[in-house]
Amino acid sequence: MVQKLALAHLPPLWVAAGRIAFAAVLSTTLWQLRGGKLFTKPETDWPRLFFVSVFSAAVPFMLLAWAQQNVTSGFVGVSMAAVALIVLPLAHFLVPGERMTIRRTLGFIIGFIGILVLIGPSALLRSGAAMETYGQIMCFVAASCYALSSIFMRRLPPIDPVGLSAVTLIFGMAIVIPLAIFQHGSPPIPPAKGLLLVALLGLIPTATANLLRVLVVRSAGPVFMSLTSYQVPLWSVAFGVLILGEPMKPSLLWATLMILGGVGLSQYGAFQRLFRQVRSR
Repeated sequence: MVQKLALAHLPPLWVAAGRIAFAAVLSTTLWQLRGGKLFTKPETDWPRLFFVSVFSAAVPFMLLAWAQQNVTSGFVGVSMAAVALIVLPLAHFLVPGERMTIRRTLGFIIGFIGILVLIGPSALLRSGAAMETYGQIMCFVAASCYALSSIFMRRLPPIDPVGLSAVTLIFGMAIVIPLAIFQHGSPPIPPAKGLLLVALLGLIPTATANLLRVLVVRSAGPVFMSLTSYQVPLWSVAFGVLILGEPMKPSLLWATLMILGGVGLSQYGAFQRLFRQVRSR
């Protein structure tokens, strides 16, 4: 929602560059205050870290900003739910312990049906008739980037999560800013509202969300992280109802129950371990 508003004041690559640069400064400052350490052991893996940075920050931010000129927020929400579709088979083969069990598969199916209930069966057809095909493709390419980066992030050696978040944004900034200059020229000076929107993008859905994503992927794993993407369309509808005054649809309640039920079923074992830890304390 905020990115859609920001695109009214800045071209797409400068929206991506602005949010990632703002987030990189914040994350790097926090990282340096914590000592500025990155790898916690002598073992390092800079090529994989660079790969994670490119596909978790630089590429998806550019693709989504570019695509959102031509696609609706509903379509973007559906495409981000595809992260879970892509992560599950990848994790099955690439991440030890992330197996496609019957319960996890069933939970995934229930959650995905919840996405369809939330958006509505005609959403894709309605969006597809009014949008450029390349915008739709870019959304799913961005979802693929998040899936790949989550898998490879999990396989990094022991690393400080705050440092990992900062470094991914620094690498991303180094890629996005030159491309924005090449595509759009020098950065325009937006009005105060545009600057505020970009700062908001950098603070919450970029810096804060990137740090949370790193913490979740490194602790709970990429499959659990991908399943949280089911919440994207859920919150999109909630913001529309609460902030934009859109009508409350009965499908919202049903979708909420199905999404939470799907996540709970697929991660039942993790919840059991959590409850045992809490009770033991």
